[in-house]
Amino acid sequence: MLQKGTPAPDFTLFATPDQEITLSEFKGQNVILAFYPADWSPVCSDQMALYNEMLKFFKKYNAEIFGISVDSKWCHFAFSQSRNLHFPLLADFEAKGETAKKYGVYNDKEGECKRALFVIDKDGIIEWSYLSPTAVNPGADGILEALQNLNNK
Repeated sequence: MLQKGTPAPDFTLFATPDQEITLSEFKGQNVILAFYPADWSPVCSDQMALYNEMLKFFKKYNAEIFGISVDSKWCHFAFSQSRNLHFPLLADFEAKGETAKKYGVYNDKEGECKRALFVIDKDGIIEWSYLSPTAVNPGADGILEALQNLNNK
């Protein structure tokens, strides 16, 4: 898993069935990457719902959040609409897990992303990373602390 001080690998992934997002387009902003195993699972659903509720706090720190899993853009579209999410879910679908592998958070045995968080500063450097047990929602405290530390630099 990539650690603090590492340049964040760039990627381009589908955010909607017809729109892609490239990480490097967000230089100048803080970025939160929330890798998670699968749409529709109970812990992932709770985790994404929590981040949806935390958006105003993330924005306070000039931060964009992106959820990332190996689910397809269509699966993300349906999941996002059903949960009324107001941030992009990115499809690390083809080649499966390519972005998760770049960040060192792909679970080869399960064929899905591990539950991992990254906070990337405005210059594209990883400020904080955390690997959570798969069955545990990591919450938002670590993200907020990392964003606050960036704000105090």
